[in-house]
Amino acid sequence: MDESLSFESFLEGAKKSAHRAMDDHGRGDYDEFALHGGVAVERLVKAFLVSKNPVYLLEIRNGSPDMLLYLGGHLEMSADKVRTVGAKDAIKRLRTLGLLPPDPKLDLLIELRNGTAHTSGGDQAKALLPALAETVAALLESIDLPMDAFWGRWTSAVYIAVDKQRDEVERDVEIRIRQAWHRFSDRFTGLPEGAMEKVLQEPRPTIGGMVMGPISITSGEDLLAMIGSMTCPACGGRAQVKLTPVNSSSTGAKLIPESLRCHLCALELNSPDEMRASGTDIQVAGISASLFNSWDRTLPSEVEFGETHAG
Repeated sequence: MDESLSFESFLEGAKKSAHRAMDDHGRGDYDEFALHGGVAVERLVKAFLVSKNPVYLLEIRNGSPDMLLYLGGHLEMSADKVRTVGAKDAIKRLRTLGLLPPDPKLDLLIELRNGTAHTSGGDQAKALLPALAETVAALLESIDLPMDAFWGRWTSAVYIAVDKQRDEVERDVEIRIRQAWHRFSDRFTGLPEGAMEKVLQEPRPTIGGMVMGPISITSGEDLLAMIGSMTCPACGGRAQVKLTPVNSSSTGAKLIPESLRCHLCALELNSPDEMRASGTDIQVAGISASLFNSWDRTLPSEVEFGETHAG
């Protein structure tokens, strides 16, 4: 039988596709994520089937009778004539064996991968990472393979994706932090030792040669927002943070962190809930009206930026 139909070949193909899916998801290429995620599931399912009996790869509906003899090891066939069961039917076989439960989200992932379902802007595919992680976890258990042996550097992110003790926002943010870290660290592959540390020590980005410091944004006498910097929870570099006022009055306002953007690893946090879920500790601070109306627009010392946890 062709070596490409071996357990080792299917497993290695599944691993490569799964890692590509995680990279795609981290870049926001959710259509590509669905493609590679679906391929990973299909190959891992086939790895299990061939480990039990190569005949279980047989395509029944449209398959050639010769494939039965080929998979049984009693007939030679040219590679261009070899056809195996499709992803959808292969998954059905594992469900019949009780190894995979019915899962509409997994079915959607396979449909997106096959092009039989369509999504606008990848919105549906974005939410399917837990389905991929849970399915792979069940399949790895069935072939007695540790999670870290399959997922490598993505192991912690995958554990988070299947952690039901966390709420959806927390899982999503923690995964994005790890994706941002890997995206950042990948940029230094092959570069001299110390290159990453040097970049992290560089001063804040400049515009027109001027270093951008903390500023306030006002409309008349109304404070709209304040922009400062803090340690990125993913890469540890300096990230831009936006604070918005609450309970504004003629005497001042309280500020809460609303969003974060890191130019180094491209991490984005887009709400106070996501800021809290990141583990970022920024205290709500008070600011006097006389300060945010001043021309120098300097962030007052009362606004404190706490420590963050690098992913």
